[in-house]
Amino acid sequence: MTVTVAPTDPALLRDRFDAALAAFLHERRPGRSDDGTGAVHAVLRRFVLAGGKRLRPLFCYWGWRGFGGPDGGPIVVAAAALELFHAFALIHDDILDGSDLRRGQPSVHRVFAELHTRSGWHGDPTAYGRDAALLCGDLCAAWSGQMFHDCGLEPAQVRRGLAVFARMRAEVIAGEYLDVVSAIGDGSVAAALAVVRMKTARYTVTRPVQIGAALAGADPAIVTALAEFGDPLGDAFQLRDDLLGVFGDPAVTGKSNLDDLREGKPTVLLALAREAAGPTQAARLRALVGDPELDHGGAAEVQGIIEATGARERVEGMIRTRVDQARAALDRTPLAEPARSALVELTTRAAHRRH
Repeated sequence: MTVTVAPTDPALLRDRFDAALAAFLHERRPGRSDDGTGAVHAVLRRFVLAGGKRLRPLFCYWGWRGFGGPDGGPIVVAAAALELFHAFALIHDDILDGSDLRRGQPSVHRVFAELHTRSGWHGDPTAYGRDAALLCGDLCAAWSGQMFHDCGLEPAQVRRGLAVFARMRAEVIAGEYLDVVSAIGDGSVAAALAVVRMKTARYTVTRPVQIGAALAGADPAIVTALAEFGDPLGDAFQLRDDLLGVFGDPAVTGKSNLDDLREGKPTVLLALAREAAGPTQAARLRALVGDPELDHGGAAEVQGIIEATGARERVEGMIRTRVDQARAALDRTPLAEPARSALVELTTRAAHRRH
């Protein structure tokens, strides 16, 4: 029996992205078994290939296809390179947030800290784990540029894509800085939304789809206008992430729902809860959120306050509004099929996911 796979099937594309990543990483194995970098390569290979939604490569690929780019190996490699940049961002973000889990497995800094402990080495395992993970993140950032540059597209195409790629790299780092600053800021909804846009929205949706369109030679004005689709959808993606960080099932999300609350992460969700809280509720939020020893009982109390203030439903409303904006922008954009249908599907998947 012959099985026909729809051209928009994201699982098929994810397999192709993973194959491209595996091939790239295979070529970069340590040249000698004793050169000391085998552990780095092994940890990064596991981390990069351990799953993930591959949203950024998907948005890049369909941005390319939407403006006349043909399917083929070069665009798969170029799109997959964004996943290496995503790995850099995740590794560094987990260090900054002190997160012990990522995709249901120990985060990279925890893997190296545990290696230090098992090996009985001198010094501080935590410091070693942090330092090794920082270098792994830097390596992923460097590799992403190399993989993109050598994807096999024409040099003029690659240059167009790299111009957007460079903006994305700078924005992610600026967004991480704003996230750090926001922890000592005013805790306002506006400040939290600024972090959402710079740290996540642009590099999750807007820049990937623009990179794909630029690679395909889309009119620069249309490439710019794609932000009207990508920005609100990227916002919705992160707002959903913030909800999952507090209300998600760790068995599904692969990450503890204590992390954001213990860190006191200044999310839109918590900003709205504080804004609407009464005096007693506000006092409890101050006592519980940011407590590094917060337990599940305390987290349940915070969840109850968020529900009671209406903050959870307000965030759901913000997600719905931004999804509507993204879909309206897609309707205005001259996209070829099957890219239009694929991007409509991705819009729903990104905003209404469970992990």
